[in-house]
Amino acid sequence: MEATFLVKEKFKILLVGVITGLTNGLFGAGGGTIVVPAMERILKVEEHESHATAIAVILPLSMMSTFIYVRHQILDWKSLLYIAVGGMAGGILGAKLLSRISPQWLHKIFGIFMIVASIRMIMG
Repeated sequence: MEATFLVKEKFKILLVGVITGLTNGLFGAGGGTIVVPAMERILKVEEHESHATAIAVILPLSMMSTFIYVRHQILDWKSLLYIAVGGMAGGILGAKLLSRISPQWLHKIFGIFMIVASIRMIMG
């Protein structure tokens, strides 16, 4: 019985990974938008751990996607350096702030961010 549970749990985790990678490859997003809700709802992982794991997932996803984008010559090299530097600074600040935000507020802030991002994408 326990072996069946482990197989089902591993399948869920792999499925979340496949969907996340597909979303990242298509849209340049997926780490947070897919991993956080999936880890919280499907895998029953605590909010802070879900957000931290999503950040860690971004590196291998981005490396694979970047490799393909470089091969197809579809990167904006002029913007890359500046955005990367700003992203690293923001990443440090966000990681330090994460532990100071309650799970309830973290959940609300993430939800608001997702709604605003969705509206902006729909409105063009």
